[in-house]
Amino acid sequence: MANSEPAVRLDDLDRRIIAALQEKGRIPFSQLARELGVSEATIRNRYQRLEDAEVVEVVGVTNPLSLGFESSALVGLRVAGSPMDVARELAAWKEAMYVVVTAGQFDVVAEMICRDRLHLVEVVSRVRQLEGVVSTETLVYLALVKQLYNWGVPGAPEPGLRVAEAEA
Repeated sequence: MANSEPAVRLDDLDRRIIAALQEKGRIPFSQLARELGVSEATIRNRYQRLEDAEVVEVVGVTNPLSLGFESSALVGLRVAGSPMDVARELAAWKEAMYVVVTAGQFDVVAEMICRDRLHLVEVVSRVRQLEGVVSTETLVYLALVKQLYNWGVPGAPEPGLRVAEAEA
């Protein structure tokens, strides 16, 4: 999911569905429909629309360190020329889990997940060889302390209210 287009117009029901999925990504549509006071078909259709628009993607989030990926890092890049070109190139790499164009000290920041330190050295060396990369700074992860994806939904009504109650 890498959409930098303007936000899709979301109504209260969309926001409630997203908020619920951020908390419990495996919640059955039938249960979500009951909790929100709408039909299961409505939930299914809304979910599909949100997924097609790249607003949501439900996946199993893991801790890469627990899976045996022993070396992860955030790599900051200073770029001459278009940072979008470099970002798009990095986004195609299997080691790149997160790539953003930024303002400030770095033009591009990429999170790299690698098998081990030697693999990380190889990846950072490849990054430095990309056309337009002037310099890099690598911040190697020592421990994963917090990783959340339930940051909420701007404008979402209070949790626990059914759609009809929120609209009243």
